[in-house]
Amino acid sequence: MKKEAVGAMRVRAWLLFLWATASFGVCFFARDLDQVVAGWPLNFWLAAQGGVLVFIGIVMAYAWYMNRAEAGLPPAGGEAAGEGGDGVPR
Repeated sequence: MKKEAVGAMRVRAWLLFLWATASFGVCFFARDLDQVVAGWPLNFWLAAQGGVLVFIGIVMAYAWYMNRAEAGLPPAGGEAAGEGGDGVPR
C-alpha cells in the first residue's frame, strides 16, 4: 500500500509542476508572443483559454491514473470479495 501512495504522490507533484508551469510560465512570457490568430492576439488566447485546457487535461490524467492504480488494490478490509472474515462465501 505504501508503494501506491508514494507513486500517487509523485504523480501529483509532477502534475502540480505542470499546472504551475502552464499557468505562470506561459503568462509570464506571453508578452513576447505578438502574433494575431483569428483576430485575437495569441498571448491573450494562451492566457485565457490555454490554462483552462491544461487544467482540464491535468484533472483527466490524474483521474485516469488513479483509476488504474486503484484497480489493482484489494477490496477494503483486505478480504476477498464476497467472503466474510471466516472465509465462508456469502
